[in-house]
Amino acid sequence: VQLQASGGGLVQAGGSLSLSCTDSKRTSSNNGVGWFRQAPGKEREFVAAISWNGGATRYADSVKARFTISRDRLRNIVYLQMTNLQPEDTAVYYCAAGRRSWAQSLSSEYAYWGQGTLVTVSS
Repeated sequence: VQLQASGGGLVQAGGSLSLSCTDSKRTSSNNGVGWFRQAPGKEREFVAAISWNGGATRYADSVKARFTISRDRLRNIVYLQMTNLQPEDTAVYYCAAGRRSWAQSLSSEYAYWGQGTLVTVSS
């Protein structure tokens, strides 16, 4: 599995961004996929996850109602649509493929990690 996150950038508070996680090897289609983020000086934290078929999703409380995770299994891309972004959302965002097929929130359940993409939200 080889994952690549993209779509990060600089946005003002209240703005939106859409991140993409592409699996170039097309081998994660049966795995749950998650998004995590790590802000400067902080530990990596769970953001959202989606099951192998997109039927189940899970979100951190801090992003519920603002972020939406989805996946296109034909293109093998997982998206993270982020709205109403706030300065505290500033972080490097990583996608990861889980060891299992369902949506998981623990980073230890993820075996394959992509390079992150930086999201910066200005106030």
